[in-house]
Amino acid sequence: MDIFTSLLDFYSYIDSNTAFFLSSVFLLSLMIGSFLNVVIYRLPIMLKCEWKNDCIEFLSELSDSNEDKDVKNCSNNPQEEKTEIFNLSVPRSRCPSCGHQITALENIPVISWLFLKGKCSACHHPISIRYPLVELCTALFSVLVAYTYGIQWFTLAALILTWSMIALAIIDFDTQLLPDDITLPIMWLGVLMSLLSISSITLESSVIGLMIGYGSLWSIYQLFKILTGKEGMGFGDFKLLALLGAWLGWQSLPLILLLSALVGSIVGISLILLLGRDKNIPIPFGPYLASAGFISLIWGEQIKHTYLNMMLS
Repeated sequence: MDIFTSLLDFYSYIDSNTAFFLSSVFLLSLMIGSFLNVVIYRLPIMLKCEWKNDCIEFLSELSDSNEDKDVKNCSNNPQEEKTEIFNLSVPRSRCPSCGHQITALENIPVISWLFLKGKCSACHHPISIRYPLVELCTALFSVLVAYTYGIQWFTLAALILTWSMIALAIIDFDTQLLPDDITLPIMWLGVLMSLLSISSITLESSVIGLMIGYGSLWSIYQLFKILTGKEGMGFGDFKLLALLGAWLGWQSLPLILLLSALVGSIVGISLILLLGRDKNIPIPFGPYLASAGFISLIWGEQIKHTYLNMMLS
């Protein structure tokens, strides 16, 4: 009973103290941003290692067959390879230049990077400014979500969605991969939020949004492939739009597609004109979908109302 009373008192305090609530979200999200840096770097490597091992295992199985002697002669035995365990928790973070293990004091979000002046404490090799930027952006976007939705269960869900989209956007930008390990669980979480009435989106709208989100980009992909013989986007983009449809409902999909095309056009043209990027180099679509999804999460209703008022006036 005392614990329950304490929780009620704490809830009443943060409910009446917006500054404390937003500050807490900011500090928590800084730490989440530090973890996202780990996910962004390690998850693609983990996936590639998993795919490689699957291929080796498959080829090893083929080599045991008498039907393909050439494969048997060139295949490797994965049991003979001794590899270091590599996942989101081990090995400890270290400098890519000298291998210096990052201590706890050197891993404080933003502050450590500033204190070290953006250099490794051992070899003084530059540390990318992207690490503190990801941490800071995660914290700022999270505060915006918390300020928009206030203290409710959906705020926690929206924070998880925001953190996931940050990770997906940067991973796609780096590797042109949108890992199912993130996309699929978060997509079904959106449906669950609707099922439990935690989200304002109905279950029907969520499921239809999932279906249309995937189906619309899949159809565009197939049409583009028929007309040009090229693949215009990856299947991860279909799943990401399905994720956004599940969270924001099918009614938000036109706005998301419009915003993603607009953001993509601005960024793409800027890269070509200002940085001289080769226009034939493919640009990942995931970051633009994620950006459009976040904009719709925060300002979607205001944008739609503004547009309708302009059309009716």
